[in-house]
Amino acid sequence: MWDYLVGERQQLLFNGYQHVSLVVQAVLVATLVAVVLAVVVTRVPRLEPVANAISAVGLTVPSFALLGLFLPLFGFAVKSAFPAVAFYAALPILRNAVVGLAGVDTKLLESARGMGMSGSRVLMRVQLPLAWPVILAGIRVSTQMSMGVAAIAAYVLGPGLGRYIFTGLSQIGGADAVHSALAGTVGVVILALVLDGLLLLVGRLTTSRGIRV
Repeated sequence: MWDYLVGERQQLLFNGYQHVSLVVQAVLVATLVAVVLAVVVTRVPRLEPVANAISAVGLTVPSFALLGLFLPLFGFAVKSAFPAVAFYAALPILRNAVVGLAGVDTKLLESARGMGMSGSRVLMRVQLPLAWPVILAGIRVSTQMSMGVAAIAAYVLGPGLGRYIFTGLSQIGGADAVHSALAGTVGVVILALVLDGLLLLVGRLTTSRGIRV
């Protein structure tokens, strides 16, 4: 196994970088879309059940099926992998963002408006900062899930470590098949733990001490 890792170290590092890049970009886009949708949902309360239903149902869609739907539209490689990862990434963030924004004490919002703040300032200065810990929890869940979805995206020739897993499984019984599958799997787990640690650090740096758990 060690000899295999040494021989593949440069390609493993490159694919690991691609894997993280795909996940980070997808989660960033998903966060922006989910937060905007959550703001709309909190402004129109009757949309909350719809948002929750979409989040719940969306997570039940098999990733292979979603990739299969995107394949005729976007083709192979990143064009199909990115929207699939971003789709799954948005669902936990949307749910948490709705919960976080709706959970802000209305008395605080009324006080902010009473001080002359506009609606946009109340959102940016009061609601989002108070809801941020809950939103960040959704981002952490989303990132972990996206690491796995990005690995499955190798099915449509997406970038990342998933190709090592698929190669190993397709060549099971052959030379280095197990090594390839293990290298891809362990690599995904390690990168997921690193990203989660970084998000924990981001949370400590961006969350006010007064609301930090």
